[in-house]
Amino acid sequence: MAKIKLTKNELKKQKDSLKMYKRYLPTLMLKKQQLQGEIRLTEMRIKELHTEKYLLDESFKTWIGVFSELGVFTADMLSVVGVKTGKGNIAGVSIPVFEGAEFKISDYDLVNTPLWLDLAVEKMKQAILLDLEAEVVEEQRKLLDRELRITTQRVNLFEKIKIPETKDNIKKIQVYLGDQQTSAVVRGKIAKAGLEKAAT
Repeated sequence: MAKIKLTKNELKKQKDSLKMYKRYLPTLMLKKQQLQGEIRLTEMRIKELHTEKYLLDESFKTWIGVFSELGVFTADMLSVVGVKTGKGNIAGVSIPVFEGAEFKISDYDLVNTPLWLDLAVEKMKQAILLDLEAEVVEEQRKLLDRELRITTQRVNLFEKIKIPETKDNIKKIQVYLGDQQTSAVVRGKIAKAGLEKAAT
């Protein structure tokens, strides 16, 4: 703890600091609550995406055997060209927002390929989109977690250290200044009594 000066100027400085801490603390607490709520929402969204992906995978199992037809669905049939993300802002935290993806579908002969190929390509696109969105939402959660940690540290700093420390400093200065004032009054009375005695 830094040594404080026991002066009126220091008392004013400490009171101003206390006022500032008390003014910012509710804002920080509100930000903390907002971040906690948003983290819960991102966690729920991640679970939803995993559930959707699981259900999609389960629906694949009914006709996955057709993928084994030689040369029909190849590894390069469908590829991701780019992921589209925007920027969002939650409680002052810049986060990525999933906006979709661009795919490249290899040309294939519509006459000589099975009818299921179009459906398979669409299902694969859906599965990839779910995975990509889950990655972006996971990144959101990581950024919000980091900001929550920082905000919680600030709340604790203000609540548990700065405000009590400043209140103690104010009390010490007030006691010291009160003692000095009492001492000055006593000295004044003694001096006055001495002058009166000398005058008689």
